[in-house]
Amino acid sequence: MPTTDPSEGFSGLQQWSEPLIFDRLFSVYARLLSDDHLARGLTRLHARVWRALIGGDMSSFEALRETLVSALEHCNLTLSHLAEVDAEIMIELLDVVISRYNRSQRTARAYHLALMQLAGRLGPSRAATRAAA
Repeated sequence: MPTTDPSEGFSGLQQWSEPLIFDRLFSVYARLLSDDHLARGLTRLHARVWRALIGGDMSSFEALRETLVSALEHCNLTLSHLAEVDAEIMIELLDVVISRYNRSQRTARAYHLALMQLAGRLGPSRAATRAAA
């Protein structure tokens, strides 16, 4: 079986995932917070985290994620909330890949590999790791 390069999956995610991620993030933050203005701000910041993650810009991802963790703390949201939100995004992306790319095994495999790599990078932020130590 030929190996599949996840770069095709990452390229595709960069093309179509941002509006989907933004909508899902806003839906979750609007549900968690009573202030729509605050929910929009967190959504924009969290969307930037995902954009850096999908784009492979890990230094920006780490910095933005630490900023997000601080912003969440100011809203009385926890790392558990962050993990929940990120899990919802991953499920949404996987659902789209499964439903849209089910007829192209090579493309679906590239997306699945890309999503697996993203999931592996979504571990706790450095700030959270330091706080737990």
